[in-house]
This record gives sequence, structure tokens and C-alpha cells, in this order.
Amino acid sequence: MTGHRLDLLTRREVATALFVFSLCAAGSMPMPARAQSPATTATWDGLKTDIFGNRTIEAAEGIVTIEAPARAEDAAIVPIDLHFENRSGEAAIKAVTLVIDENPSPVAATFTFGKDAGVTHLATRVRVDSYSYVRAIAETGDGKLYMTQAFVKASGGCGAPASKNQDEAMASLGKMKLRIFPTQSGGADLSKAADVQLMIRHPNNSGLQMDQITRYYIPAHFVHDLTISQGDRLILKMEGGISISEDPNFRFQFDARPGEEIKVEATDTEGQVFKGHWPLDPA
Repeated sequence: MTGHRLDLLTRREVATALFVFSLCAAGSMPMPARAQSPATTATWDGLKTDIFGNRTIEAAEGIVTIEAPARAEDAAIVPIDLHFENRSGEAAIKAVTLVIDENPSPVAATFTFGKDAGVTHLATRVRVDSYSYVRAIAETGDGKLYMTQAFVKASGGCGAPASKNQDEAMASLGKMKLRIFPTQSGGADLSKAADVQLMIRHPNNSGLQMDQITRYYIPAHFVHDLTISQGDRLILKMEGGISISEDPNFRFQFDARPGEEIKVEATDTEGQVFKGHWPLDPA
């Protein structure tokens, strides 16, 4: 009898041990990773206070949208497209800040729009240094902030070698080209909107790139201030950093005024100023 009880207890203990082991094993098994909410990632929690203080940031809900590749073909030239809801008065978007969470200098650029410029689209190219959320935070005239984001898989963009050597880059430094696209109707009537692309020759050195011959790091040298206007009216102004790609490129749509020139002035971190002006005629 005693032997039977001991045998029964042993079987129960073994069964209990196996059950507990199975629970522990299940708990230790790798589970599918859950995507962390963009609004609560650890990096962003620190950045948003540094950049915006204690201001409330709401979900964009279509006020601003962002398009970016899920996996970049080239981490040094990642295309970013921003679209803005056409709003008026205090609800109109007056500025947008582009933030790349995991970059060495996360604030890629801040764009400020003219009061009546009517900018509805802005595209540029950025460097992405590691897998990161890319965020667009729009500010409206009443001071409210709205955010949207996209996750981009890319690495090494800030330290990637330039496409040209430094001598070639300096030879064409500051040269600009403006392309004006026809309106959607295909005609030359630019009284309602214009689609414009600005290209600037500049190495936009990040300070993290290495000269492939000398093996020394190339000092940071980039366009940090850009103003685009039509006549005496501001279209947009940019304060940029090292995350804007080599040969900065900006395409944007705005409310145009026929007969007034597009004027551009850019300043880099060495104090060099580059200027250009073009008639507003479709290409």
C-alpha cells in the first residue's frame, strides 16, 4: 500500500514537474515581435521633449501624410514625400519638421511656409543611418502639432561615401537648376498651382564620411539655410542639417502667381551664399 502511494505520488510529481516545465518552456519560446507604437519608442520619447518641449503632439489624421520606402535601395538618398491638407486661416500648416529618430543628428530639416504660399506637396531625399522611424511633425497657425511617421529599413546613410570626389564637388559647388512641370491640365496656366523642382550642387558632407584616399574624415559642410520666394512673397524656407542628401533636391507644389520670378538663396555652413532666379514658365 505504501509502495502504491509512493508510486502514485511519484507519478503526480512527475506530471506536475512536466506541466511546470512546459509552461516555462512556452514562456521562454520566442514569440512574434510586436511592433512598438511609433508614439512610444524610447528614442522618440527623449527626442520629442528636446525638440518640442512639453507641447502636445496629436496624430495627423490626414493633415500631413508621409511616403517613404519600407526598405531603401540606397541609405544615402532615401526619397521622402510629404503631402499637406489644403487648409486656410489659423488651421493652415505653417511649418513641418522632419525627424529621423536614429540618425546622429535626428532633425533633418525644418521647413517654414509662406502665409499664402499654399504648399500642398514637398519631396526631398535624406540619409538614414540605421533602421528608423522617419517622422513629419506639422505645426498649424494656431500652434497645434500633428505627427505622422513611416518606418524605413536602411543603414549607413550618414557615413556613405560621396558619389563624387571633393575636387569634383567643389568645382560645381552651388550650381542650381530649376525645373517647372506643366500643370495637371497640361497647359501653361499657372494661376492656381505650380509643380517645381529645385536641384543644388553641393556635397552636403555629414562629417561622418571618410576620404577614400587619405582615410581622414571629411569635415561637415552642408546647406543649412534655404529660402525660396516668388517676387517678394515667401514660398518656403528650410533650416537643414547633415541628414539632407548630397546635391539637395526639393520638389514642391504651391499657389503660383503668373509673371513673377522664382528666386532662391542658399547658405552653407562655411558662409558661402548661392543665388538663382528663373521665370515661372512650364518646362
